[in-house]
Amino acid sequence: MSKMKLNLVATALVGAVTFAGSALAADPLEKIHAAERTIHKAAAKSQTKINAIQEQTTELMFEYRDVVAETEINKVYNDHVAKLVAAQNDEIKSLEDQIAEIENTKRNVVPLMYRMIDMLEKFVNADMPIKLDRRVARVEKLRATMINPNVSTSEKYRQVLEAYQIEKDYGTAVEAWEATENLGGQEITADFVHVGRIALIAQSKDLKSAWVWDNSTRSWSKLGDEYLKDVTLTIRMARKQAPYELIKLPIFAAE
Repeated sequence: MSKMKLNLVATALVGAVTFAGSALAADPLEKIHAAERTIHKAAAKSQTKINAIQEQTTELMFEYRDVVAETEINKVYNDHVAKLVAAQNDEIKSLEDQIAEIENTKRNVVPLMYRMIDMLEKFVNADMPIKLDRRVARVEKLRATMINPNVSTSEKYRQVLEAYQIEKDYGTAVEAWEATENLGGQEITADFVHVGRIALIAQSKDLKSAWVWDNSTRSWSKLGDEYLKDVTLTIRMARKQAPYELIKLPIFAAE
């Protein structure tokens, strides 16, 4: 065989070997790349799952914190409500006790008011007849009020005390008024004046006659003319028509 043919054969063999080697080397490399691609896909899927799990975990953590916070708030609020309920129960018990006490007081105070009205009536009848018609009417009104269901017990008691206060004030007041009274056996319209409960005096409108109430005899006694001027002055002072000054009036000794 010639030298040229040998070279061609050698070259062909080298090419074949080189091609075969390239073919053998390319196959494992492709497998490696395919495995890497598979690994990358699996890693991407895993990362996606991890991200989803992380997100869910974060959400659950926030929910947990919200639940813990709400539970704490509910606990504090429930404790607060429990204290309120306890306080309200105590208040209800106190009110029930007070109502029971009020009912008991009402049972005791009603008989007391009737006794007070009876005593007031006796006092008015035994006292000087100062504005007697008004005082008698006041006592009658108290008795009517006592049986009026629309008037509370407290208001009834207030009116009884008010009547006592009015009676008390008669003892320190100086008042004058006009009325018609049986004086000296005649019905006479006269000016009346009382100086506390010291004196109750009447004077005719013409200023010529005067009478004084004698509580021991329960009757009117005629006064001498020496008292007329002082009686007139007393009436004027009571009506604030003259300044207060010393006067001379008949005074009955205390019994």
